[in-house]
Amino acid sequence: MDGKRIIGVVLLVVGVVLLYFGMHATDAPVEHARETLTGNYSDRTMFYLIAGAAAGIAGLATLLIGVRR
Repeated sequence: MDGKRIIGVVLLVVGVVLLYFGMHATDAPVEHARETLTGNYSDRTMFYLIAGAAAGIAGLATLLIGVRR
């Protein structure tokens, strides 16, 4: 495996793990209460969701671009 493919796999795995934690955090009772009262999730939950999506997309793009070349 070349370096780009390894980086792509690592980013994809990190993205999936962060998304898992973010989705798990949205089910917490405190998050449900906060979202009901304010309409927003906590900063930490939003970080997990946004960073996970960004890392997953970046990892997938790196893998797809690396496969083409």
